[in-house]
Amino acid sequence: MRKRSWICIGMFFVMMFPGILLAQPGAGEGSAEAPPKMGDVVVTATRLEESVNSVPANVTVVTEDDIANSTARDVADLMRTVPGVHVSDITGGRRTYRVDLRGFGETAELNTLLLVDGRRINEADLSATDWAQIPLDRVERIEIIRGGRASVLYGDNAAGGVINIITKKGDKFRTGGEVQAGSYATYKANAFVSGSRDEFSYAFSGSYYDTDGYRDNSQNEMKDLGADLGYVVSDMLAVNLSSGYHKDKAGLPGALKETDFAAGADRTDTVNPGNYADVEDYYVKGGPEVYFLTNSMIKLDLSYRNRDTGSFATFAGGYFDGEYGIKTVTASPQAIIREKVFGFDNNLNVGFDYTDVKEDVTNTSEYFGYLSSGVFNMERKSQGYYFHDAFDLSDVWSLSGGYRYDKASYDYNYVYSDGSAGSDSNDLEESLYTAGINYKLSPKSNAYFNYARSFRYPVLDEAFSFFTNSIVSSLKPQTASDYEMGIRYAFSDTLKIGINLFHIKTEDEIFYNPDSYSNMNLDGDTTRRGIELTADRSFGWGRLSVDYTYTKAEIDGGTYDGSEIPNVPQHQAGFNAFVDFWKPITFVVNGRYVGKRYFISDWTNTFSEQDDYFVMNGKVKYTWKNATAFIDINNLFNTEYSEYGVLGGYPLEKAYYPSPKMNFLVGISLAL
Repeated sequence: MRKRSWICIGMFFVMMFPGILLAQPGAGEGSAEAPPKMGDVVVTATRLEESVNSVPANVTVVTEDDIANSTARDVADLMRTVPGVHVSDITGGRRTYRVDLRGFGETAELNTLLLVDGRRINEADLSATDWAQIPLDRVERIEIIRGGRASVLYGDNAAGGVINIITKKGDKFRTGGEVQAGSYATYKANAFVSGSRDEFSYAFSGSYYDTDGYRDNSQNEMKDLGADLGYVVSDMLAVNLSSGYHKDKAGLPGALKETDFAAGADRTDTVNPGNYADVEDYYVKGGPEVYFLTNSMIKLDLSYRNRDTGSFATFAGGYFDGEYGIKTVTASPQAIIREKVFGFDNNLNVGFDYTDVKEDVTNTSEYFGYLSSGVFNMERKSQGYYFHDAFDLSDVWSLSGGYRYDKASYDYNYVYSDGSAGSDSNDLEESLYTAGINYKLSPKSNAYFNYARSFRYPVLDEAFSFFTNSIVSSLKPQTASDYEMGIRYAFSDTLKIGINLFHIKTEDEIFYNPDSYSNMNLDGDTTRRGIELTADRSFGWGRLSVDYTYTKAEIDGGTYDGSEIPNVPQHQAGFNAFVDFWKPITFVVNGRYVGKRYFISDWTNTFSEQDDYFVMNGKVKYTWKNATAFIDINNLFNTEYSEYGVLGGYPLEKAYYPSPKMNFLVGISLAL
């Protein structure tokens, strides 16, 4: 009964919001200034540009104006303001984040596909997504497509959804920079230059970030460089090239157990003063675009990425110390045919994705008194063939659908310190499909329904145990059926609401079993269902948006039958607001509520839930000509909370990754 009440409250909250705002004086169409414009176009959903209201899925577009009018300090921090997205900063040093779409909990980073300009960021290992390698100052817009619909187009890792970060390109000449300083001895500086000359465009950026972090041994130093080049050869041919370099050195403070607090530990302490991770990462991506017919093209994307990591980490039964290198080569040719059929728009996308990932691991571990070491060479080659078509049946009805065949081959070779050696291999394949229907209620309103079949392959080192230096290659891919329906309704250009229902059923879900210190497939199914509600109101003097998400994620059958999936809050809610009625000064405030959830690794739901929390952030920005100064205060109420909690120690007990209390950042930027 209580759960139904929460859903009713959330629906009432969002449904009443438009009426409340409509009653505000001066909020009508006759306001003195035009409201901020929302992004109406999305490229991620079908790998080509289309209207948001043509996509049969829950879509959010974060624009450059949204970024400027936010309290976010990095991309993952910005994701906290996106409805229904659950973000956890594990270290408190803004390096290691877990960003969860649709309630996947501890495997969120393996079920949420992150793209930068369409380039896959997720590596085929357990290193987690490198959110730090995408400086916020390089970002033009971010597109979030929830659910497994995009799996047909992008393949692996998209079961929960896709986040595509689109970087700034060269246009008219612009240059500038920014310096920042704040709590925990935090310093940041960045600079950029971009422009175009005749058919050539360019954009370069660089940034440096250094902080001691909220906790002991949560220090982090990051360096980033980025470049984007474009050349229009003729009306039929263009060539693009982009590249980036990232380097960071970070401490890993780890969790604090309840017994640590009982022994006198402070929230800022660590019991792992020697744990660290150092990363060096660079990529290059490019290819030609050939245009033909009226509005069609053939595009070839080629990319190479090299990532080297050195780390040391302790756990209850010992430690592991290693160096890991991973090299990724991808090729993604595609043909996009956008031509009218019988007078109606038709968008056909046919393509092929090839990926070759090689990972080399040199690892030494002590596992409950047993010392072992080895050298492991692992490789995964995958190929995916897909087509997707979206076509109009009439001026208001449209259909979309697609199919993908994907296969992967794994090879493992290893040599232990005693000279013994071995090898193993595994071949996997999956077929995916999606179908959706969309009805345009008005030029900016639509209702939709979509079904999708999604999947996730095991990453390379899910088959490799860092604890025991062993290979278990029997993991199967997880597969899921995803249903969603919803409505986006615009009462006017300034008032919009969204209602979305979803249901995901997953088979053979891959998870880490804390009892065996290994990864395996669940012997029961998992179900995730919920409702996502949003409302957005723009005024002549600012903007206000609110959201509420209910998610029920549980296990059906098998060993953990009836258990809720750890680290998935049932209730999330938030608001974002900015006010600039006195034009030189902008006030920004946002708040986020995250409900109770079970600790990571508590698959039996034996322990009590982790506490819920509400955090509010604020920002004041002053703009004069080409200069902007700001002060950003996070955790305005100085709330004591932990975004992330695990079961740790031996025997198991609750452990926490404490989140920062009130902290500030000040800065000044100049753009010409």
